[in-house]
Amino acid sequence: MTTSNLLFTLTSCIVFMALVGIVSWWKTRGTAETKDGYFLAGRGLGATFIAGSLLLTNLSAEQLIGLNGSAYGFNMSSMGWEVTAAVATIAMALIFLPKYLAGAFTTLPQFLNDRFDPVVRRMSVVLFMLGYGLVTIPSVLYSGSLAVIALFDVTALTGLGDFEALVMMVVLIGVVGSIYAIFGGLRAVAISDTLNGVGLLIIGVLVPVFGLIALGDGSLADGFARLTTDHPQKLNAIGSSTDPTPFGTLFTGMIFANLFYWCTNQYVIQRTLGAQSLAEGQKGVLFSGFFKILVPFLMMIPGVIAFHLYGPGLGGIDQAYPRLIRDVLPLYLSGFFLAVLLGAVFSSFNSLLNSAATLFSLDVYAPAKEGAGKGKVSDGELVRVAKIASVVIAVFSFAVAPMLAFAPEGLWQIIRIFTGFYNIPTIVIVIVGLFTARVPAMGAKIVIVFHVIAYGFARFVFDDVITLHFIHLYAVLFVIEVATMLACGWFAPRKTAWTFTRNEQVDMTEWRFAKPLAVTLFSCVVATYLLFSPIGLASAAGMGALFAGLIGAIVIGNVAVWAQTVRVRQ
Repeated sequence: MTTSNLLFTLTSCIVFMALVGIVSWWKTRGTAETKDGYFLAGRGLGATFIAGSLLLTNLSAEQLIGLNGSAYGFNMSSMGWEVTAAVATIAMALIFLPKYLAGAFTTLPQFLNDRFDPVVRRMSVVLFMLGYGLVTIPSVLYSGSLAVIALFDVTALTGLGDFEALVMMVVLIGVVGSIYAIFGGLRAVAISDTLNGVGLLIIGVLVPVFGLIALGDGSLADGFARLTTDHPQKLNAIGSSTDPTPFGTLFTGMIFANLFYWCTNQYVIQRTLGAQSLAEGQKGVLFSGFFKILVPFLMMIPGVIAFHLYGPGLGGIDQAYPRLIRDVLPLYLSGFFLAVLLGAVFSSFNSLLNSAATLFSLDVYAPAKEGAGKGKVSDGELVRVAKIASVVIAVFSFAVAPMLAFAPEGLWQIIRIFTGFYNIPTIVIVIVGLFTARVPAMGAKIVIVFHVIAYGFARFVFDDVITLHFIHLYAVLFVIEVATMLACGWFAPRKTAWTFTRNEQVDMTEWRFAKPLAVTLFSCVVATYLLFSPIGLASAAGMGALFAGLIGAIVIGNVAVWAQTVRVRQ
């Protein structure tokens, strides 16, 4: 990249980022001084900001690089993590969100305190804070920095060594991302996420279009023909046991992993807890589910295009997307792309930072001070403590993130291991807590301790003996832990049944189209798998009558559901 091209890229990037920053500041003036204002955006988020923020919180550099790399090196099977997440958004919209909003909870541990006791609350906070602080936040900074370095050859441009360039990018990305989270609170995060989300969708459409044009030697139609006829097995999402995501895992542990992420993970659900009404929250969550359906088209098809263009000879599968971007993206879009990439990284980072500070302030600092008899903590003090905590956590992340470079091959394994330590016990105790009244706090404590020990032994001590896929292991542990909690409720039930205490602070009227839209969203999940299957695009003979018949049945079923909905509402 020449000096003039570099200046153009940086200038256009800064202009777009500045625009996002100005709009975010303008929309959040004076809204982050109270507890609800800082942590929950004043309980005033509409569907657009909820959906946009959920999209950008979930998608970051690791998806752009990793999903395209998986499609390049294997096939479309890894779309299971993205497409089936839409099912979890349905559960969030129809089951979990009404409970959370009715109780006016600010954090998930606050609900666990209400349902069980303060000890369960503290145990859950420890799990979340360790996961966020030691792995999740540093890994977001690390993977985002690597993506920018790889896509724009930062080492060559700056003359810095690999590690020095990594440290520079970690600090740069971290400082800018911290500004949103520390000074603007959740509303600033949600607004910036939404604006960057629009940019991500634009880039997500343009990259495969430019890639297909390159694949077709200037013809989009020819490129699409090559994509669907040459190596059709690359478009197969029905993963075998040797693929990154075997198809069978969709029906076992992945269900619970997605439920944890979309229904109980604090840094994801926090923007839904700030919804201005149940209807707006349901709209935002369900709309984000439709965005997840688009991920295979926007973030995996480019990897398949890269395979057709370059063959299997790239240095590594994670080089596929950076190489394609450098080759097909016009110069005039380079700055915009860099801004969007950084925006996606900022989103995940500042969302994690905001949620970690929220957990510390509301579930550690406030209970400790009030428990010591020092009275109720004021909103101003909570916000001040959250900002201090954000700075401390951010600086700690700057120190940890570059250290991941000394074990780059183990990064994804580390993320999987640490997430596995707290995802299944969290979803177990939330589900059992919501749908039973007699299961005692002791059951939740036993499950948390059991899971940490059992999962640790399975992953570290008996990993050569227990060859079960780690996603299947999630399902096995889920069943054991639910049974454990129910047994505790049977043999040592609570003396008094737990009753849900309503504390509604927003309109709790359900969105009238929530259920039919959920049916349509689930239908899209099924249709997407049919499309990327041996009876769809992955067929050497092309899509036949069976595919057409199944899609037709899905369409007819949806028409019937919506017709019934409209008729009932009239």
